[in-house]
Amino acid sequence: MPPTSPPGSPSAEPGREPASPPSAGTGERRSFAAFAAEALRYWEPRRLIYNLVLASVVTAHVVARWPASRVLLERDHVLALFLLAVLANIPYCAAYAVDLFVQSSELRAPWRRRRWLVFAIGTAFAAVLTHFFMLGAVPS
Repeated sequence: MPPTSPPGSPSAEPGREPASPPSAGTGERRSFAAFAAEALRYWEPRRLIYNLVLASVVTAHVVARWPASRVLLERDHVLALFLLAVLANIPYCAAYAVDLFVQSSELRAPWRRRRWLVFAIGTAFAAVLTHFFMLGAVPS
């Protein structure tokens, strides 16, 4: 007769992960994959908003300084702007490090209610940096 597990204990079946004990303050233990999935669901849709805000700052500068800003539509400048757009998304990824760290702590519930502040402040900071960059990039 095979050994049986006591009621409520994790199963010892092959290929099946044992249940994790609850962590303090959350009532459940979540895996890194679950935290990462939640972070992706939160941050990735907002990346579009982030990029639209930065694109609107660039567009405002180009329109405000037209026709002098027409030089930015040349091939090399367009490639440079594309490179800068890619580079602007690297700091956006820093939110993942913070999000994953805080989600795995006991501060998970308040963090989920207030992480929009990190998004808002980070987007505003990036917009200000883009503004000052564009002041130097668009000819007077």
